Amino acid sequence: MKEIKRVPIKIGELEIENNIFMAPLAGITDAAFREIVTEMGSGLNFTEMVSAKGLYYKDKGTNRLLKISNRETTLGVQIFGNDPYIMSEVVKRYINENERVAMVDINMGCPAPKIVKNGEGSALMKDLSLAGEIIKAVVKASEKEVSVKFRLGWDENNINYIELGKIAEGNGVSMVTLHPRTRKAYYSGKADWEAIRQLKEVLTIPVIGNGDLNSCNDIENMFELTKCNGVSLARGALQNPFLFTRTNYSPTLREIIELIKKHYALKINLIGERVAIKEMRKHVAWYLKGQRNSNSLKNEINTLNDLDKIFEKLDLFLESSNEVENVNLFVN
Repeated sequence: MKEIKRVPIKIGELEIENNIFMAPLAGITDAAFREIVTEMGSGLNFTEMVSAKGLYYKDKGTNRLLKISNRETTLGVQIFGNDPYIMSEVVKRYINENERVAMVDINMGCPAPKIVKNGEGSALMKDLSLAGEIIKAVVKASEKEVSVKFRLGWDENNINYIELGKIAEGNGVSMVTLHPRTRKAYYSGKADWEAIRQLKEVLTIPVIGNGDLNSCNDIENMFELTKCNGVSLARGALQNPFLFTRTNYSPTLREIIELIKKHYALKINLIGERVAIKEMRKHVAWYLKGQRNSNSLKNEINTLNDLDKIFEKLDLFLESSNEVENVNLFVN
């Protein structure tokens, strides 16, 4: 099988084994999922986005987002907020002293209404002066490398990603990640990979590409077309974390079922069986997406709260399925 381009990358003084990363995803990239993609071959993972204000005011729910698995390796913590002082204090209190955290990422790309209404996430792209103050404060406070993730701009009439990239680099950021859609576009339409190429041309720090990476061929094409230094997988990895392996490998249904069971076990160890079973429902739906006759199985699992019964349903589905006939969704 043809191997994906996967090479070491240096981010400031931080040396990363390979340049295919797992993006931070709210409600997804907890320690359990990060452990899975680490074993698959992810070079760098990020926590779910963490509220700086939540940490500053010692919210217990927010602090739990910083839980790290013993098997995790290179990890970045992504924080969001709109107050330079609070952002910098959180870095000093929670990140600098944590030896297991390699870097801090500033979220300036989240499009969620509850985030942007508070002037956080991608709303900061409407106020580059404040964005610059936040970046400057975090870099000054941080003993770790700092990166920033952002979008093209607020909408098609306000495209300012080049300017924000320059602000980030000028204030000492070691890496930027671009999701080439506007906030208005959310996740609709096609990601504008040309913008990644343009950003790469004007910056000297590593530029990481993100958006519409659903296959190994997508990864290869992004590297070729944009000349980016690395890629950050997001929604594509939810259905198929095997993308982090070196080749265009297509998992069998048996491997997918085994991975689901492993994910359950990691989740249960992290947050307990009752909550884990509920949170795993969305993951099961992603893992089984496109598998023939899987809709009824997913609907059944959504009603079950007993792990033994869930595993029994998964085993029965595997036994009744002809893997040879399963559609190969993972190679384009």
